[in-house]
Amino acid sequence: MVVVQFFENKSLVLSQLLKQIPTVDEEIKIKGRKGKILSVKEIKENLFHVHLVFEKVVKTQPIGKDSKKKKR
Repeated sequence: MVVVQFFENKSLVLSQLLKQIPTVDEEIKIKGRKGKILSVKEIKENLFHVHLVFEKVVKTQPIGKDSKKKKR
């Protein structure tokens, strides 16, 4: 078992105790966000740093609201 720490832009996203080390270019889902692993570095014999990049979430804007007030 090894400790795997996931980083995005030098910020720690998640630390996990895993049996298997993730590989480069592997698709991964953390906290409901899809991402891709960029690099894996071995820090100690049982500690690995994994750098990843998350996909950008595109938020759709609602269609323009009517600015007219309804007549009663």
